[in-house]
Order: sequence, then structure tokens, then C-alpha cells
Amino acid sequence: MASRKKYVGGNWKMNLNKAEAVALAKDLATKVDDAAPCEVAICPPFVYLDAISQALCEAGNKTIKLGAQDFWTAGNGAYTGEISLDMLKDVGVSVVLTGHSERRHVIGETDVLINEKNLKALEAGMEVIFCIGEKLEQREAGQTDAINAAQMSYGLAGVTAEQMKNVVVAYEPVWAIGTGKTATPEDAQKAHKAIREHLTSMFSKEVADGVRIQYGGSMKPSNAGELMGQADIDGGLIGGAALKADDFMGIINAAK
Repeated sequence: MASRKKYVGGNWKMNLNKAEAVALAKDLATKVDDAAPCEVAICPPFVYLDAISQALCEAGNKTIKLGAQDFWTAGNGAYTGEISLDMLKDVGVSVVLTGHSERRHVIGETDVLINEKNLKALEAGMEVIFCIGEKLEQREAGQTDAINAAQMSYGLAGVTAEQMKNVVVAYEPVWAIGTGKTATPEDAQKAHKAIREHLTSMFSKEVADGVRIQYGGSMKPSNAGELMGQADIDGGLIGGAALKADDFMGIINAAK
């Protein structure tokens, strides 16, 4: 098995005001340094990215990666309401989320659009956290692995083995997001193992062994250690617990 450094990302979603967002970033900047046991990224709302980028810079923190929750596939131009990859790079963003369940099931993004976003972001040199996962009725029908495999096959179509070095897969069972419900460590590991096996079939064992697979279903300090202790769980994509520095740090520290 390849050696994979754990990776914890914080998805702030549509939360916090500017003062709260900057304060949280500053707090994390004092606590997350080169000695952190894992890689760390935070994904604030678009309107706070520039202020948070400046706050991290002023704190001298080069450890925390700045991520964006979404972007549009075209370059700068007549796309009202959208944000381009060039704009994100201009304010210090190096990581983007794609395929998040809320983008899929609330906003209505298709597998085709998510694939286009993956390809554009990777071509632009961005790191991609690519989200996949099943809904409750799909889980109850025993379709977890099939849904994950299909979303990967569509979403990663055309991605090269070399580009996979910049892809992190986040498995987020939709039924466990924001509900307080969490898959047991054994259930989560089973899904992660199947994800890695499908990556092997798509690329190679070498590529699959190098891909970090995060768990994104209500991870918190109390269960993070046991979840990340599983063989194929390489970190977490954190929602609610990422909005409080102490909770987020509890998860980061559990990645040892």
C-alpha cells in the first residue's frame, strides 16, 4: 500500500459573516502549522475568499490551503453570476470542490458538467476534491458501490493518470450529511475500499493506491480517530464541525 498523508478539508458552505469567517481563519492560522499531522484546506464562501487569503498571508501561514466551493468552466467572460478559475487563482485559491451532493441534488449539476469542471480545474493546475456518494434510498437498495462507481466513471472520464495526483476523492453518503448520522467505521471502510478498487480498474493499482479518499459524512472529533484509522479512509471533508476552530482542530489532530 502506498503511503498516503491524511487530508482534512473544511467546507464552510453558506455560513458565517465576514467578521466570523476572518476570525475563524485567523484562529486556525495560529493552530495549524508545518507540524500538522495532515494536509489542511478550508473552503469559505466566495465573498470572503480574498479577505481570508489576506488573513492567512498576514499570519504567515503557508500550511492551510485555500479552497473554493465551486467555479464555472469557462474563462472570464459573459457568464453573469459565475466565478472563473482565473479569478480564484488571483485571490490565492489552489483547491476546488466538485460534485458535492448539494450541487448535484439541490442545484441540479449533472455528471457531464461535473466531469467538465474536473477537467478544466486540472488543466488549470488546481487540486480537485471530487465528491461522490449515494442517497438513502440507494443505500437501502444496496446500490452504494454501483452509484459511487458510476459517479467516478463519469466524473473522471478523460482524466489522466498523471492528473490523478491532484485529485482527492471525497465519499459523502448523502444520508449522513448534516444529519448527525454517520456510517460505522466498518461500513465507511467497505465503501472506501470499493472506491479504491474501482479506481484501480479505471487507472491502475499504483494510481489508486496514491489517491487520498476522504470521508464526508458527519465526521466530528469524537469519531474522527476511529474513522481515519481505517485502511482506506485518508481524511475527512468536514461541514458543520469545520465552523468551530476547536472542533476542526480535534479532527485534524485525530489524523495522527
